[in-house]
Amino acid sequence: MHLIRDVDALLLLAMALASKRRPAQLAEVMAAADLIHGSIPLDVDLAEAFLRLSSHGLISNDDGGFRLTPDALEIMAGLPRKKSEAAERLSAVKEKLAGHAPKGAAATITLSTEQLTAAILAHRSFLKGPGRNMLVPKPKTAVAGKPRPGQWRKPATGGRSRV
Repeated sequence: MHLIRDVDALLLLAMALASKRRPAQLAEVMAAADLIHGSIPLDVDLAEAFLRLSSHGLISNDDGGFRLTPDALEIMAGLPRKKSEAAERLSAVKEKLAGHAPKGAAATITLSTEQLTAAILAHRSFLKGPGRNMLVPKPKTAVAGKPRPGQWRKPATGGRSRV
């Protein structure tokens, strides 16, 4: 790839987060992008990124969802751990994308801006509802290093009880 845009790296990171166990739906990819970056890029930029990344063989469309190809998984393999800052991870993905050479022609994914807008709105409406976003990390405890309060019981010795 020659010209690497921030939205390309963000889309790869979001796709990696959203499609760990199964192909990710568009709304799940938008939720992951929102979680990583704090905002969702414009639908026009996302449509171009889907087209670019799929034409380079990094994203595939499987079972009605989207998944990373083995080439993209190779790019994502050596990234800094989750606990690093999102900006560090985005720059690491951009560096790896700069060195990526497509192996051949791949099927392109063309998404309309209406499809992407609908996915963004579905994600935003889900956030307003009573449900919770499963991609949001769990909140940290107020006091770090202290064990959680509660009663601690000594384990049974394994002896028989006499009745």
